[in-house]
Amino acid sequence: MSQKPSPIGVALLLPDTILQSRYRIVRHLGRGGMGAVYEAIDLRLGHRVAVKQALTCDERLWRQFEQEARMMAVLNHPVLPRVSDYFTEDNRAFFVMQYVEGSDLSDIIAQQPGPLPRNAVVAWADQLLDALVYLHSHDRQIVHRDIKPHNLRVTDGGRIVLLDFGLAKSKGANHEDKDSDRSVFGYSPRYAPLEQIQDLGATPQSDIYALGATLYHLLTGVKPPDALTRATAFITSKPNPLKPAHEINPAVGEELSEILSRAMQQNPNARYASAKEFREALRRVGRVRESNPELDAAYNAFRSSLELDDEMTLLATPPRRAGSRLGMHAIAAIFVILLAGFAVFCRYYPWKLPPATEQTGNTKIAATITAQVSSGAKKSGQPGVKLSSTSELAASQRK
Repeated sequence: MSQKPSPIGVALLLPDTILQSRYRIVRHLGRGGMGAVYEAIDLRLGHRVAVKQALTCDERLWRQFEQEARMMAVLNHPVLPRVSDYFTEDNRAFFVMQYVEGSDLSDIIAQQPGPLPRNAVVAWADQLLDALVYLHSHDRQIVHRDIKPHNLRVTDGGRIVLLDFGLAKSKGANHEDKDSDRSVFGYSPRYAPLEQIQDLGATPQSDIYALGATLYHLLTGVKPPDALTRATAFITSKPNPLKPAHEINPAVGEELSEILSRAMQQNPNARYASAKEFREALRRVGRVRESNPELDAAYNAFRSSLELDDEMTLLATPPRRAGSRLGMHAIAAIFVILLAGFAVFCRYYPWKLPPATEQTGNTKIAATITAQVSSGAKKSGQPGVKLSSTSELAASQRK
């Protein structure tokens, strides 16, 4: 069986190719900057997996490819696929990872041009920011460096998954491991920040920019201008080519539009300080809006998967148990009955009013205060201030 050559000279695998006497290739799924991905069957365990092949013979890029596999193997988050194997065969490098069924956001955008539903995008953003909080606070801080619609997959359960760590960069807590600090230079122009395009180094704020640019595209249906074009416009005193998102799509709203603008600031220090701060800003926007079933379904599907420690099964949110709903109804009914009983009690209870002498007492107190104030005024030589008694006030009101 012949093999199909790739554009960079490394042969792609054909269906039914067997690797390591274990993985049978089913079909080619896609290709990125460094590798091709296939759907395969693990013949030993009988389940589907994804196999990624390095599309290079360069030894330095092979080390980067192996580093990608090792980096992903230690990650444990429902938004991130897991790597289970790495091997070389016939002078080719591969790693095996969890197969995630669904559609890439780039394919969804191509099939359905225009803005995507606002609530669904906000739910995906919350999931992705949760993953970025995990990556950026990891023992070996990981910066993805390539967040874009092509690397995001939406599952049938409404979840989002972040793929392709080929450009990811990690560093140790004490920055002692220089090998892990090295990474391949690369970027996606529409989504990469200026510091990454100029190869000045990537930080967690670089991921914040890329996610902001991705959300901008999803919410407006328009690709954002690249950071270099924006910088050129600023230097030449031309209008900012990045229009506020709500001006393109009014459904975005000014508050969410301002959040995206801050995430996409050219100066990294002007962006959100962390993915956690970015996430909290989006959640504040979500809380002032009415609940939406589309958002709730996507978010609950994501949260339910957090309880799965051994497998990241992509399932829709399970239905609520009837017993819990009946219990809530019973509590509500008891509350209504108690409230009605209290109303009847207040209506028929023989309440006793206080004696009428209280008004007389108040009159005496007011008269005493008047006398004291007048006496004090005479001694000080100041005009007296007359305080009317309760009875005088009542008489004036009757007039």
